[in-house]
Amino acid sequence: MQTVTVDIINNKALKLLQDLEVLDLIRLHGEKKDTSINYDRATKYKGAMTKQPLTEIDNQLNDLRNGWE
Repeated sequence: MQTVTVDIINNKALKLLQDLEVLDLIRLHGEKKDTSINYDRATKYKGAMTKQPLTEIDNQLNDLRNGWE
C-alpha cells in the first residue's frame, strides 16, 4: 500500500476520488472524523431523471418496443 497526500483544488476532484473509493480502489482519510466519506449512490444520482406522466413513459416504451419489430 502506498500513501499519497493530495491537495483538492476543485470539488469535482473530490467526487472522482469518492467514486474510486466506492470501487474499492482507494481509501480516503479525512483530517477530522466529520470529513470521513459516507458516500451514497442514491444521493449521487438523485434528480438525474425528471418526473414524467405515466402515459408519456408508456408511449416511449411502446416506441422502443416497436423499433425492434
